[in-house]
Amino acid sequence: MTTLTYTVRDSTTLLRRNLKHLIRYPSLTVTIIAMPVIFLLLFVFVFGGTMGAGLPGGTGSADPRADYLAYVTPAILVMTVAAVSNSTAILIAKDATEGIIDRFRTMPMARSAPLTGHVLAAMVQTVFAVLVVFAVALALGYRTSASVAGWVGAAGIILLLGWAVTWLCVALGLASGSVEAASNAPMPLILLPFLSSGFVPTDSMPTALAWFAENQPFTPIIETLRAFLEGRDPGSDVWWAIGWCLLMTVFSFWWAGRLFQRVRAV
Repeated sequence: MTTLTYTVRDSTTLLRRNLKHLIRYPSLTVTIIAMPVIFLLLFVFVFGGTMGAGLPGGTGSADPRADYLAYVTPAILVMTVAAVSNSTAILIAKDATEGIIDRFRTMPMARSAPLTGHVLAAMVQTVFAVLVVFAVALALGYRTSASVAGWVGAAGIILLLGWAVTWLCVALGLASGSVEAASNAPMPLILLPFLSSGFVPTDSMPTALAWFAENQPFTPIIETLRAFLEGRDPGSDVWWAIGWCLLMTVFSFWWAGRLFQRVRAV
């Protein structure tokens, strides 16, 4: 068997391990899904009447809440991806501090398999969580004009973002040194969408904040997802979104690899 074959086999084995943990302890997945659903309900039904009325353009609906639901759903989907990656940081920190990774190192398996297994399990969890949250948005009245190419593009952006932020959270989990610290380290990934075009247009913000919002990673990602779901051309945003995701992936993969070599149980 080749090295690649061993790596795929061992990563698949640890993927099954992590999926069994998720099935055995479903409360973590329920919490992950509940948070974006609560945010969706809060912003649509509490703030949507006012914020939807102030949106430029709109969907043509007489109900401003429907306009705001269409506007905010892509941001909530991005927050769902970030929430799943946050749980990955906790799980990888738990393995690192309890000595499981050291035990894996004594076994004849690919060295990258423990990390890859966590990432693949997180991607499965991401797809499931996004589908549930999107189903809730549809139940609330969200409608999309996406073409087949738009659906493919939207799915591709979500998966690429999930891959990027999951590897980042793997690195943060390894760097944290404890499960408690790992639970807080990825918090900026949850907060940054609020400082983007996800919830209000950036031109409604003060100048300094608008500059930050327009130049941080989540704005082009959300705008690209929004354009795909609305059946529009995302323009240059799609290249910025792909570029940010690839940059995060390369940096996080390198950082996680370096940290993984130094992991010792505490």
